[in-house]
Parts: sequence; structure tokens; C-alpha cells
Amino acid sequence: MNFAIIFAGGVGKRMKTNGIPKQFLQIEDKPIIIHTLKVFEQAEKIDGIVIACIESHIDELKRLIKKYELKKVISVVKGGKTGQESIINALKEAEKNSKSEEDIVLIHDGVRPIIDENLINNNIESVKEFGTAITCLKQRETTIISKSHDKVEEITERDDTFIARAPQSFYLKDILEAENKSLENNDLYCIDSCSVMRKYGKQKNPHIIECSSDNIKITTPEDYYIAEALIREKRNRDILGI
Repeated sequence: MNFAIIFAGGVGKRMKTNGIPKQFLQIEDKPIIIHTLKVFEQAEKIDGIVIACIESHIDELKRLIKKYELKKVISVVKGGKTGQESIINALKEAEKNSKSEEDIVLIHDGVRPIIDENLINNNIESVKEFGTAITCLKQRETTIISKSHDKVEEITERDDTFIARAPQSFYLKDILEAENKSLENNDLYCIDSCSVMRKYGKQKNPHIIECSSDNIKITTPEDYYIAEALIREKRNRDILGI
């Protein structure tokens, strides 16, 4: 089976939404989380979806899943105190539904709606060939490293620099093994699944799958307006058959 793990456990403090978690904000008359889920729902190679949701909005999400007839959603589980804990909760739920040692999991942000089936398929094929897939954007500007935060200490080679995005994909058994080691070490603040795999897993050099710059995570009000424009443009192209 190919599972999509969608984590939607955050509250979105940087969005300043007066208590509405950012994944439930509306774009084009649909909550952001529904835009994201529909991509995986419609992807032929995705067999099941598990969502880790902020506890206060689980009932609302279940209502939306029913309203939008999302048939591939297997379960909605409670999110954790950190994004990593939310992912672990969802991975354990996927494990309950696992059918094979070769089951694959694509881990994705609930507020990263602008992806397509081609990217999903590329992730799955990369896991089959290389054991991992880390969706990345090629860096287009100069990157500076400054551990002191007040002076330039290193300038990276732009051609060798990428920005990690999502989905981040693995064999389910491999990422669970890495996450369990992270739990054993009480290390639950890893920035993403790629970091967990590099630190605790078998795959120290996850394989890169490049994506477009449209694959943004909606974190700030500026991101929201960019995503709104991109989703509107996609809808118009679909209507025109472009």
C-alpha cells in the first residue's frame, strides 16, 4: 500500500487568524486542508490517507471529509505537541493498516496544497528505486550561513543548495524504525522527517526529487495570498483545458 500521512496539528500563530488553525482557512470556498487532501484522494497510486489533526478540530475535519466525499481517508488521529509527534501518531495508525513490508508512506504538510499527481508518483518511484524521496526546490539565490547571526561565515555554492519541501517519502517500516529511535532518545523536535531519517535511520543520504516553486507551505499571511493566486490560476487553467 501507498499511504499519505498528512499532518494538520498546528495552530498557525504566525497567520494571526484569531484562533482558527491555518489549515481550516478558506481559499476558493474550500479549507486549505481540503485542497491538500483532494490531491491525494485523486492520485491513482495513493491507497490510504491518515491525518494527524489538532484535537480541537477533529470533529470539524471529519465533517469536512464527509462533505467532500474523501473516500481514501482511513483515520484521523490526534496531533502531538510537536509536528514530529503528530507524524509519529499518524505513522503508528498507518502501521495498523499496513499490508506489507514494502508499504510506502508519503509525509506531507496539510497546508502545502499546491502539488500534483506527477510529484506524488515521482516520490513513490524514488522510494522503490532508492529507498527514500525528499522533495526539494533548487535554490535560486545566494545562501549565507551565519551561526553567530550577525556576520557572514560561509556562502554556499548555489548550484549545490536545495530547499527541503514535501512530500518526504519512505518505506513505512524504515521511517517508523527511525522515529522509534528518536522517541527512545526523547528527541522530538527534529525539523522534518528527512532530519529524523538522517539522524536515526538507515538512509543517511535521502534521494532528492525536485519540485516547482509553487510547492509552498502556507505559514504567513503573505503565503496565503500567494497560494490563493496560484490555486485560482490552476482552477482557471483547468476550466480552459490548458
